[in-house]
Formats: sequence, structure tokens, C-alpha cells
Amino acid sequence: MDGELQRIAELGKQLRVDSIRCTTAAGSGHPTSSMSAADLMAVLLVNHLKYDWDEPGRPDNDRLIFSKGHASPLLYSMYKAAGAITDEELMTLRTFGSRLEGHPKPSQRTGAHGAPRGLPWVDVATGSLGQGLPVGVGMALGGKCVDKLPFDVWVLLGDSEVAEGSVWEAFDKAGHYKLNHVIAILDMNRLGQRGPTDLGWDGPAYAARARAFGWHAIEIDGHDIAAIDAAYREALAQDEKPTCIVAKTVKGSGVALVADKEGWHGKALSPDQAAAAIAELGGERGITVDVAKPRRLQPATPPAAQPLPLPAYAVGTKEATRKAFGDALVALGGNRPDVVVLDGEVSNSTFTGEFNKAYPSRFFEVYIAEQQLVGAALGLGVLGKVAFAATFAAFLTRAFDQIRMAAVSGASVRLCGSHAGVSIGEDGPSQMALEDVAMMRAVHGSTVLYPCDANQTACLAGAMAELPGISYLRLTREKTPVIYPPGETFPIGGTKVVRRSDGDQVAIIAAGITLHESLRAYEQLDSEGIRVRVIDAYSVKPIDKASLHEAARVTGGRLVVVEDHWPEGGLGDAVLDAFAGATEKAPAVVKLAVRSMPTSGTPAQLMKEAGIDAEAIAQAVRECLRVPPEEASEG
Repeated sequence: MDGELQRIAELGKQLRVDSIRCTTAAGSGHPTSSMSAADLMAVLLVNHLKYDWDEPGRPDNDRLIFSKGHASPLLYSMYKAAGAITDEELMTLRTFGSRLEGHPKPSQRTGAHGAPRGLPWVDVATGSLGQGLPVGVGMALGGKCVDKLPFDVWVLLGDSEVAEGSVWEAFDKAGHYKLNHVIAILDMNRLGQRGPTDLGWDGPAYAARARAFGWHAIEIDGHDIAAIDAAYREALAQDEKPTCIVAKTVKGSGVALVADKEGWHGKALSPDQAAAAIAELGGERGITVDVAKPRRLQPATPPAAQPLPLPAYAVGTKEATRKAFGDALVALGGNRPDVVVLDGEVSNSTFTGEFNKAYPSRFFEVYIAEQQLVGAALGLGVLGKVAFAATFAAFLTRAFDQIRMAAVSGASVRLCGSHAGVSIGEDGPSQMALEDVAMMRAVHGSTVLYPCDANQTACLAGAMAELPGISYLRLTREKTPVIYPPGETFPIGGTKVVRRSDGDQVAIIAAGITLHESLRAYEQLDSEGIRVRVIDAYSVKPIDKASLHEAARVTGGRLVVVEDHWPEGGLGDAVLDAFAGATEKAPAVVKLAVRSMPTSGTPAQLMKEAGIDAEAIAQAVRECLRVPPEEASEG
């Protein structure tokens, strides 16, 4: 072995030693999973990664994603070797207050005025397996198709996580888009958490699967420094295909006690075991690496921003909120060159196809692969793009893990779900999102919006472009009456009181399709001399507590909430939460929601069957007035 290869081999041993040291100090972690990939990462760090550690936000930096996030001791040991962190910080692994958490997490603020926490060199949080490659595909789409930058995206995959369907969604889309700058390094160490993986060391099987998705595949010994280096060079020479390097490795490589032994996953060595292992590896080392920097390339010059004339619709006409969403995206695309749109092969229903017609280089068809849809949106967001991802609301449930991990990353992703609730009609319950509001409300720091008309939709879509965190826009299939004039404002966290009087006896709280049913109920009740307040709670999270508390005060605590959603976790629960911890007496909240499994039928039939149409709302109000508030119970 020549001098340079020998130095890299020594670095590989150092990365193993440091992975053992920090996990033993922590008393937990994954040293053996880190040791198997140490040689792979040593070669990458010395010869191929192009990264400016002082400027992690440089647009031409390579991207390194540890999809097998449990191998974080290896990643942090690489940071030490590159001079990004000290040995003292390395030894704080997994301790409270340390940046070096059990799984990698990007820098983000801990509160409104908190100091940044996490690591500036980590783009996305990993650890929930199967997510790194989908995000890498999104980054590569941004680099190749939008910014025209030739940075490389290196993704370290564990062989266990390749059982995840999300990985193969990523393989498919990377092959489809010919993302030659994506290089997946499969650490095929044979052992998972509880024993052997399903394919073990069957490298040809992994390689064949990669090739079937249009990838270039290379099989190597993952501990042969020269072979690793040659494989990386071959991968970088590809001009039309992404590359999968299937590297046969040994879990716990270099230490006889743990090498290829079951029962050592996620288990730190004791101090005595660590001392013996470090001695077996030749002791501690202090090798540092001067990682090559990229070439100071800048993204392609974006088109000039145009004014933002949001689409406008005349009051009294009818339009579907999903159509208004598509129109608003086109307006945003002209105003903001950083807006990109992804769709789950329903662009003729979500109307994202209008954006595709106007700005095809910033539209990405992800087909029916919702996990990849959200993963790619996250990857594009890492590059500073304002990413909107749209599909039928029911199908976003498939990507909930990606959504929650985007929140862990502190990322900003804008999700849009159409065809919500029983009001979609004849397609039946498999297509009806009835859990989506609850799901999205549960995401940390999320914003959940549910517009009732076209002008409100356009305004809220425009606001989403500026929102941090995970935001969700719930869209209705049917055309609904336009009740708000163009130019009306809808602040995030606000409501609109669309009907009110000084003598309101009950408040009806609704959003989206049920707001229109509530207005019909209002007309019925008003003709009977019953005065009701109708509140459009278009911002489900954050919700307008002040407006709700005022309504409760004015009506003596009589509130009727109506929603096209299951009763659990939706608007009704958001209203109830608004009164949690309040010093005044809690109101009597009646929740009208979908309570039985729907079938096919017309929207009117299904809303009537669910008890969320105008007749049901009016009857709920009448019953409220027959029962004193203190005796009323949740309906």
C-alpha cells in the first residue's frame, strides 16, 4: 500500500477509535455500525468530498447525508478529523446540551430567542431509516434542474434500511431524472438490529435491483482503500446515471470482540472493552484532513421577480379552492423565482399542472410516491427553495414519518392536500381525507389552514410562501361560493366573523366546506328569530383564541363546531384546546363531525348522512338553546 492509501487506512482506524471512545464515554450509541463504514468515509473525506466547513451554506458545497443516522459517532468523528469540532466536543456525545445528539440534526433555534442548536454541517435530521436518499434526490433535483450546479450528493445507506419502500421510491425517481450526481454508498455489513438482514452479503442482488431502476452499480470490498477510491472515481465519471456503490463490510470491523458478531447493535463497549479495542486498532491518532473546497460556483441567474397579482374571483361566483390554489401558484412562480412545485401524479386535480405550464423547469412530477414527494420537497428546501408539494390529502398519511422528520429538521415545507372529507362525493372513503387535520395539527410547529373560498385560498397560498416550518393547506374538491372580495386579508392565526349581532345566542364555528353549510343554517335560524354568530376558523393552527373566547362570552358559552373530518383531533379539538387552562368557565362545545364510515354518494347525501349539513347544524343550535349551557355536553 502506497503512502497516501496507508494514510487513509490509518484515518479509517482513527474514525473507528473515536467512534468507540465517544460512545463508551456516553454509555450508549452505535459504535459497530460506525466502524463498518469507517474506511468508506475516510476515502471520501480525503479524496472526494468538496466542502467548505467555514461556509456550510455555500450553494456549491457537496452534500453528505448519513441516512443511517445511528452511525452518528462516525459522522462526528469525521467532523473532528476535518477540524470542525474538537476532541473535547466529540466526547460530549449524547449528553444533555451537546450539539452531538444520538442522531444527527441540523442547526435550528430552540425558541423565539434561543441560541441555535444542532450542527450547521447537517442538512437534515436522520435516524428514522429510509429517508436520507429521498432527501438527497430532492437536493440533486435542485442542483441539476434549477440551480445548474454540479455538486455531488453522497448518501450513506445502511443495508437494513434498504428494506424500506421509501428507498426504492428514491431509486426510481433518481433513475427517472438521470441524477448522475447522486452517489449512494450501501454499507452492506450483513447485520441489522436483531440479527442478519434479509439479503445478508448478497451484493449482486442489491446491485441488480439498483440497475433495474436505471442506476450504475459497483460492487466492492468496503475495506479495500484502493477499491473504494476507484469506485468513487467511477461514480463521479457518470454523466447520465446515479451510482450505487455496494460495499461489503464487516460490522464492528477491526475489533475481534465485536466484528461480525450479533448482539452488538446499539451497544457501547465498556471502558475495559474499549481500551482493549483501541489497543487492537493501534491506539489513538490525531490525523487531520484538509478537505477540498468547491470551486466557488454560483447558481444559475434566476428570472427577474414579477409583481404578485394574486388571482381574483368575483363575489357570488363559484370556484373550487383547489383551482384557486393552482392559480395562486402561477402568480407566486412569477413573483418568486425560488418557488418550486412537486406533485404526486394528480396535477390535473390539484391544478399544479398550471404551474408546470408556466415554469416547467421548477415543476417536478414525483408520480405516486408520496414519501419521495415530501422527501424531495425537504431536499429542495435545504437548498433555499420555497417548495410546495401537493397530492390528495388522504395520501399524505403515507408520508407522515417524512413530515414529522422534516419538523425535526426545522425545515420549511408547504404541503397541500385536496379532496378532503366526505364532500368529495362518489369516490368513497378510500379517497376521503378524514384524518389529515389531526395529523398535521400534531406536527411540531405546524400551521394548518382550511380556506372556504377561492380568494381566501389565493391569499393563504401566498402567505404560505413566507411561513417557516411545516404548513398545510386543506383544499376542497367541489366548487364553493366566493364570499370574500378580492384583496381581503386573512392573517395566519386569525378568523373571520362572517355573521354576527349584538344578541347572538349561539356561535357556529366552521372552516372550508362546512362554512357554507353554516351560512345556510344561519339563514334558516335567522328566519326563526334565532340569532347566531358564524365564525370562519380558516386558521385551524394557530387558532384565534381571542375570537373564540369572545364568542363564548357573548353566547353564554354555547358553541357548535362543524367539520368534514373525524371528531378526533380536528377543528373541534382545536376549539376545545383554545379553552384549556382558561380561568373563565369552559363553554359547552357541541362537535358535529363525521362519525361513521362513509360510502359513495353525492356530496349533499354524504354530508347529510354525516350530520354536518345545514339542517344538522340548525338542529344542533336549536338543541343548544333548549338546554342551559351548564347542562350541555359535547355532541
